[in-house]
Amino acid sequence: MTTIEKLNGIFQTVFDNDEINIQPEMTANDVDGWDSLSHVNLILAVEQGFGIRFAQRELLTFKNVGDLLRSIESKLG
Repeated sequence: MTTIEKLNGIFQTVFDNDEINIQPEMTANDVDGWDSLSHVNLILAVEQGFGIRFAQRELLTFKNVGDLLRSIESKLG
């Protein structure tokens, strides 16, 4: 399973929507229900799912799903 496939599964779980198909250019505006609370749940699920941790300052740099994906991949090495 690729990183983006695993991340897509996390999105589907957090947003309880099996129809989600993430793309790198997607933002919170593109996903129904992606608000501040679900964002926290998403980040926690990503950290748990991939066994990584994000620094708070790092989270502030994410502009879209692609930024999140690149950060995950850099942490996984």
